[in-house]
Amino acid sequence: MSQLIPIVSEALQATVRRLLPSQAGFGEDLQASNVIIPIIDLTPTAEGSILPEDLQQAINFGGSTHVQTIGTTSNIATAPGFYQVTYTSVINSASSSQRTNTLRISDGLSTKNMWVHGVFAPAATDITTVSGVLNFYLNAGETLSAVASDTGCVLHTSTRQTADVSGNLVDPVGFTAQ
Repeated sequence: MSQLIPIVSEALQATVRRLLPSQAGFGEDLQASNVIIPIIDLTPTAEGSILPEDLQQAINFGGSTHVQTIGTTSNIATAPGFYQVTYTSVINSASSSQRTNTLRISDGLSTKNMWVHGVFAPAATDITTVSGVLNFYLNAGETLSAVASDTGCVLHTSTRQTADVSGNLVDPVGFTAQ
């Protein structure tokens, strides 16, 4: 049998007044029912953000990290979670050796190449450029690195965490919902 039970909580009533301003003058107490009513929220807020996906993933001054890697290895992300990496890879193949730019993930014991731009049969003066955007997921203890095989290789990356390890979206730094 359905029962309605009054809830007397100033904190809950203040929340209702704040979230539903048109209800500010409503004089009745909140009520709870022992009947379960399923609610499916299909709004962007239910997904963890009030922003559309393309805006939620925006590169921004406070939340993005640019790294330029030339002839070395640079760690670009170490915390668990989801990352968006915007990259530009430039290789000057003016040598007879193989040259590569690589994005890789290491767990401390082994390393896996996730993306590679390489020149394997170089010509005397060729310069190749590739740009794009990739999304990565890091588990605890994993590191995402940019590797440029020698000084004829440049790998620019701009990295931004888009969600935490549980999939909760991370809004751009400084964004405040209205």
